[in-house]
Amino acid sequence: MMIKERFGWTCLVFLLALGLTACAGADEEEVEQPEQQTTAARSQTEPAAAKIADEVESELDEEAADEGGDVEEGAAVEKAEADDEKVEQVEPDKKGSLRDAGAPYGEAQAEFRVLFETTKGNFVVELIREWSPKGVDHFYRLVEIGYYADVAFFRVIGGFMVQFGIHGDPEINTVWADANVDDEPVKASNKRGFLTYAKSSRPNSRSTQLFINLVDNLSLDSMGFSPIGRVVEGMSVVDSLHSGYGEGAPRGRGPSQQLFGEGGNSYLRKQFPKLDYIKRTVILD
Repeated sequence: MMIKERFGWTCLVFLLALGLTACAGADEEEVEQPEQQTTAARSQTEPAAAKIADEVESELDEEAADEGGDVEEGAAVEKAEADDEKVEQVEPDKKGSLRDAGAPYGEAQAEFRVLFETTKGNFVVELIREWSPKGVDHFYRLVEIGYYADVAFFRVIGGFMVQFGIHGDPEINTVWADANVDDEPVKASNKRGFLTYAKSSRPNSRSTQLFINLVDNLSLDSMGFSPIGRVVEGMSVVDSLHSGYGEGAPRGRGPSQQLFGEGGNSYLRKQFPKLDYIKRTVILD
């Protein structure tokens, strides 16, 4: 699938979601990539994002260092060498997985949490496999291989939703262009804070892009947008993500999904320097 085709259906889906009829006769080629429009009414309580970073420092007592320093130093060197060996073995596999969208993968846990570390702070999403088994399994895999590292919140529309999932490396986008997930029945509603795949009007078009509803967007339920999880900590961080660019081109002054897919983060950082990014995602349990 060409990049242009991948990003071609967004405008149509969004305008339908917003209940606008002006785009009803637009040509398919003018429609941008799959994007969901979500609307969410704000929740009352928002727990602050738990800061998940434990640093443990150990210092040797001077006496102990004198008596058994050599032994301890030898053990520490051995452990460091073992750790280095693990990195050498694991990292290439992880990078390889990013370039192998067709690799088989198993089932995710029934429920688990994912930490999003972002340029505005941290938030935590709880994934619920019962809501969308195929969607959750796919998302689990993407998080596990590090897909969402240095990925932009490229479409942030106040009173609607926050969208992310186009990779910053154009080559990676090409690899995942056709790695779609089959549609599934909508079992949860697109409420404020719920996480849902973006998709086009075509069937089975869920892939790597997702959005978080900033308000209740219940009209999306009947359009087949099936939530896979919900923000359980740090919704205030999601609310604070930069939204100054608004809707994407050509209907708004925000990033063009086609140009973003082709130019990656270089395009974004040059043209839209205020956008926020996911630094990394971590499976917590």
